[in-house]
Amino acid sequence: MSPLVGGIEAGGTKFVCAVGTGPNDIRDQLRIATTTPRETIGHAIRFFQSQREKLGPLSAIGIASFGPIDPVRRSPTFGYITSTPKPGWGNIDFAGSVGRALDIPVGFDTDVNVAALVEWRWGAGQGVENLIYLTIGTGIGGGGLVNGRLMHGLIHPEMGHIRIPHDLQADPYPGHCPYHGDCLEGLACGPAMNERWQQASESLPPDHPAWALEANYLALALVNFICTLSPERIVLGGGVMSQTQLIGLVRDKVQQLLNEYVQSPAILSRVDEYIVSPALGDRSGVLGAFALAQQLVARGTC
Repeated sequence: MSPLVGGIEAGGTKFVCAVGTGPNDIRDQLRIATTTPRETIGHAIRFFQSQREKLGPLSAIGIASFGPIDPVRRSPTFGYITSTPKPGWGNIDFAGSVGRALDIPVGFDTDVNVAALVEWRWGAGQGVENLIYLTIGTGIGGGGLVNGRLMHGLIHPEMGHIRIPHDLQADPYPGHCPYHGDCLEGLACGPAMNERWQQASESLPPDHPAWALEANYLALALVNFICTLSPERIVLGGGVMSQTQLIGLVRDKVQQLLNEYVQSPAILSRVDEYIVSPALGDRSGVLGAFALAQQLVARGTC
């Protein structure tokens, strides 16, 4: 039986706190507006204190956080939100504050890494050990697992900021990213589409040239990830991917760009099962936090 855990989906506008064991067992949850760290984290701590009184001990708490963060457990600033532009939240010891107040082990990672974990555990990534997850929305973030373990290194993956070919004659838009201009996020995030086409991406018709350009940029990124990380499945989420025709355009362009170089049936003949949509929708954050906490307990790294 899965252990009873707590989960925090920490977003820039709201926190979702919950207690449970998995997708079919969420005992209670609470939504909190993201205000100051002291107020918001304090609300979360009080929620878990009240849940322990009703339900008994929690084995661990997982936190899926907006970033940038420090998820490296051996680091002196593990559990911190680091250089975020969100006012008041820079250099905040988020995981440490929760762990000390509740005297409980805390798992801590980026929201997109945790989305990769939960799709692998309970969603569209089941049955493989190596997976990447990209979210394409206001920004572009990426997370992944290798042999069932979340990717970490110096910090966490920043897949949205890879450099990809940019034909300025075909697309003179300079890019949205304030750091890199025309990195993947700078060319393909939702705000970049809005600025380039002078209208909201969700209002563009399915046959608009925006979608072929978007599919090209996303496919260029996926080909880089396929050739470097060799994932067994790729999950594409985020608001931009809600355009139902886009994932098919991406699949076709990936096959075209690879040109049969990667001789795997997953790409050659089953690409619709290889590049897929998420299965868990808007529950991925808090359920991913559950999975992170349970993984912490199972590995005895509390």
